[in-house]
Amino acid sequence: MPLDDTIAAISTAVGEGAIAVLRVSGPEAVEVVARIFRGATATEKMEPRRSYFGEINDATGLIDQVLLTIFRRPQSYTGEDLVEISCHGGILVTRKILSLLLNAGARSAEPGEFTQRAFLNGKMDLTQAEAVMDLIRAQTELALRAANEQLAGHLGRELTKIQDQLLTTLAHIEAYIDFPDEGISPETGKMLLDRLQETGASLARLVATADQGRILRHGLRTVIYGEPNVGKSSLLNLLLGYDRAIVSETPGTTRDTIEETINVRGIPVRLIDTAGKRSSEDSIEQEGIRRTELQLAQADLVLQVVDASAPRGTAPDESMSTGNEKNRVLVLNKVDLGIHEDWASTKGVRFSCRTREGEEGLNQAIWDFVMTGGFGGQDFRIAISVRHQACLQKAITELEAAKGGLANSKLPELISIELRGALDAIGDVVGRHDTEDLLGRIFSEFCIGK
Repeated sequence: MPLDDTIAAISTAVGEGAIAVLRVSGPEAVEVVARIFRGATATEKMEPRRSYFGEINDATGLIDQVLLTIFRRPQSYTGEDLVEISCHGGILVTRKILSLLLNAGARSAEPGEFTQRAFLNGKMDLTQAEAVMDLIRAQTELALRAANEQLAGHLGRELTKIQDQLLTTLAHIEAYIDFPDEGISPETGKMLLDRLQETGASLARLVATADQGRILRHGLRTVIYGEPNVGKSSLLNLLLGYDRAIVSETPGTTRDTIEETINVRGIPVRLIDTAGKRSSEDSIEQEGIRRTELQLAQADLVLQVVDASAPRGTAPDESMSTGNEKNRVLVLNKVDLGIHEDWASTKGVRFSCRTREGEEGLNQAIWDFVMTGGFGGQDFRIAISVRHQACLQKAITELEAAKGGLANSKLPELISIELRGALDAIGDVVGRHDTEDLLGRIFSEFCIGK
């Protein structure tokens, strides 16, 4: 990507608001803005990080009164000269100002280009750049905390420490390559193996946080499942706090899956209401049931809803099966009507959609499920993404090969290649060995103006 031109974009969301912000970054950012801004102070005399009042006009007259702030390189978000224009938050106003900036010599920024320039100019590593998007998309307090921890560079520092350990080991191996007659002594080999073992354990701890990172970023995929008329849609509506799904006494009312997200103690929970599972001749209902089975196969957690006021079905073992009982929370619904003796000794969350009894117990059950899965607060700062996981898994594979080579007295040259492969894989996480395709894929997910 060229860094010798000047880019501009609207950095706030499209729509009406009190204010909007436009950004201009590049070697001619100040000069471009000076061509359209009129104020008491000339732009070249403005002090950095101070706001100046002025006007922006076109050939027809005044467009808006604005505040202008200049950030001089390298002390700016992008590491370049950067100017922010704060104007009134109307769609027409912001578009007219952007049009003037483009006519004055700037280029329209691509999605994520400001953050990409920050990365290319050494203002942040790639994990921090990705954390910017996580910060914008965070839906809960825990997701926000995790994004801020990664933005602060905790994951990058953890990986830098691992890279240093690997480089030290690689230096020992390559010393033996330079002096082949010496060979690797058993004592030295054991020391190097122990060091690689420690490095591998550090990488494994990071990889183990991938599921935690996925839940923080995308939510706990939670399927509400059960037979018709047990209260699945009522449960969804109650947890959401509004009527999202149609509730009816007619069996088979829910034909398709309905998905919404709630916040349970800081954990984003993606609730998916499904069609009741039963035998049916209705082709539409059959399709709904097929989709229910697909959702069950992909679920992190299943809320199995039953009518606790009615007797069990004729085939309880079949009706209670979800394919994986470890990820199931049994919700004994309609307890306000009394609990039938068939369910009296059954463990589960006693619940009533009518009286809201058991709501806190259900939240606790969801929390306990996540926490017992290793989703602990101490790991928030290093909850990795799917991309990180793939790179680190590759590093572990290379590391295991190097350990096997040391144990079996393989040629030092081969061990060196494997260690370099592990270093390259870790470097891909922080962007030390970035490629154009990798950067393009990551930053294309950003919003324009960021």
